[in-house]
Amino acid sequence: MGSKRTGGGKGGARVIALPADFRLGSVADVKAELIDAFDAPGSQLDGAGVERVDTAALQLLVAFRREAAARGQSPAWLGVSDVMREAAGVLGLAQALELPAAMPA
Repeated sequence: MGSKRTGGGKGGARVIALPADFRLGSVADVKAELIDAFDAPGSQLDGAGVERVDTAALQLLVAFRREAAARGQSPAWLGVSDVMREAAGVLGLAQALELPAAMPA
């Protein structure tokens, strides 16, 4: 897990790499990163490495996306693991999370 800026310099988008074990125990750390991302001109979520995810983690992302939208921001997805995509689908959150279309195998 970790965030970094891309695009060079202070004005680049913030990249938030979601942890492999993205469950309740890691929600507080990710929440802090997401809050910091509101100060960046843009943000990107990288969920490609997520191997375990729970409802609390997905709810955090839904809340983040709603707040970002209220601030006129539109966080982009860099990647979404199959585990995340499946969990979001089961919980009916795929649309709220605005997950990108799955790439064909």
